[in-house]
Amino acid sequence: MGLPPGQRRIEGFPRFGTHLSKPAPAVPADPVIEVRGAVAEEFDLPLASIWALPRKELPADFHCVAGWTATGLLWEGVPFETFYRALVEPALSPGTSITHVMCGGLDGFEAAVAIEDILADDVLIAQNLNGQPLDSDHGAPVRLVSPSQYGYMNVKHLSRINVLTTAPPNTDGPLLRSHPRARVWQEERHGLLPGRVVRPFYRPLINPIRRLSARGSSTPNP
Repeated sequence: MGLPPGQRRIEGFPRFGTHLSKPAPAVPADPVIEVRGAVAEEFDLPLASIWALPRKELPADFHCVAGWTATGLLWEGVPFETFYRALVEPALSPGTSITHVMCGGLDGFEAAVAIEDILADDVLIAQNLNGQPLDSDHGAPVRLVSPSQYGYMNVKHLSRINVLTTAPPNTDGPLLRSHPRARVWQEERHGLLPGRVVRPFYRPLINPIRRLSARGSSTPNP
């Protein structure tokens, strides 16, 4: 299968994101995923309890909304649906219908993922990349991996999920308005404009953001 519309293959897998030059957040000694929102009672799940669930490997590319794609990646972790069905769904308040899951990272970044997208069979809570534990550049200790969505839905340093019964408001400004689904094959890059229209404006941002992001990297370029 080729690349999604408007994507270009790059070498390697660069650190990239809204954190820019900030270093990665510190990982707690005993990391947990906080479960909040429409549950009967809020609770925290130690990562060790999640790793008791069935795991799988997933070969999948990573597609940045700016237009680059990292290929040849092999992720490994627990399918999000397995995690959700086993540990979250039983804790929901009776009669609750979930529409979105707000995923948050230790770095403060959040993304609201539609329930039908986050329960797809290619979505993982990933612990390893290419046979090694995730490093701080790519989301240690765990991250969401949703290959069919642009990178901003693939929350790094995953530390909390908030199960929601309605879609949260989009507070982005009009210029960089994120799409609520961010599906790469439909080129849902922008919440207001067709993806092909914003390509020429996003691509010039790749190199400046990549250089800024590298300043906070755990393995900075020489």
